[in-house]
Amino acid sequence: MRKILGHDLPDPPLTGSKPLLEKERAYLMEAAEELYWNELEWEKITNEEQLDQDFLTEMAFPGFLAFVRGLLLEEAMPDSLADARPSPEVVDDLLAFLSARIVALEEESAEADDEEQRQRLAELKLTSRLLDLVLYHRHGLTEDQIHRVEVATKEA
Repeated sequence: MRKILGHDLPDPPLTGSKPLLEKERAYLMEAAEELYWNELEWEKITNEEQLDQDFLTEMAFPGFLAFVRGLLLEEAMPDSLADARPSPEVVDDLLAFLSARIVALEEESAEADDEEQRQRLAELKLTSRLLDLVLYHRHGLTEDQIHRVEVATKEA
């Protein structure tokens, strides 16, 4: 993405928030992983977000993506009882989790029978797209920047 956009990817600013305690970070990570598994399982059961052979990942993982946006929230509503507390370190942990899941799915699909391989490849496609979406949120890319990255990766 850095090469395509021609500049370093910005990190979200930490607006005076103190770092999370390890137990808070672990709790948020566990909640995010649970969202991933629940939304993935729901998609497997319903196939609601599959259009021909493509998936609408944004619609298959709405809770997960909302959680990510919440972790990166820099400004709370004026009537909020709590200040915004951006936690990009948890999003970084999620990116590592999704990356590891992609590697595992690639390995599993190579050893699977036809039906199992089809399911693993569908999950791989969803998870790869989800990783991209989380990266876009993590670095605060604009719609134009996202479009440029996606066009360039399809051409490659």
